[in-house]
Amino acid sequence: MNDQATDPSPEAEFPGRPRRRPATAKEAKAAGHPLRLRILRLCQQKELTNKQLADRLDRDPGTVLYHVRQLVGAGLLEQAPVRTGESGALEKPYRAVGKTWWLDGPLNEFDAETRFAPVAAFQEELEEAGPAAVQSYERFLLHLSPDEVAELDRRILEVLDEYVATDDQRLDRPAVNGLFILHRLAE
Repeated sequence: MNDQATDPSPEAEFPGRPRRRPATAKEAKAAGHPLRLRILRLCQQKELTNKQLADRLDRDPGTVLYHVRQLVGAGLLEQAPVRTGESGALEKPYRAVGKTWWLDGPLNEFDAETRFAPVAAFQEELEEAGPAAVQSYERFLLHLSPDEVAELDRRILEVLDEYVATDDQRLDRPAVNGLFILHRLAE
């Protein structure tokens, strides 16, 4: 039984908000591709059609549609209401549902290439934004036991969870993107 007075989860602090949970196999597979992660990020900022996504990502619309369908099938992306576009034609935009942040280690059981999907997606987004877009940069070296790594991760996620859970209160501000990675150094 969870007692909200002692439960540190986002749901306890922010009732009605999601909480961390393991990813389903379908969610994990959908999140394991850099292009899909970029589609999710773009559709989190605003509703976009398949054509708008293909143009923005400089990819073939058929390829983008395949990935959009994978994300929709996994419940990570949904079709928004049909709208009238600038040319007067009906458009079918998509929007991210905001689930991926709350999935615990969705790629942990996959091969190395799939596990690097978030890094590849982030690298593409950073290159697209350019060096002047970097708001903050911290690089560090620490000596930590596995337990200390877990504690550092827990504490950082606690702070980030609070910001993610309340992001809807800051939609009038510029969007920023980030990535936090801890890795062992090569011997």
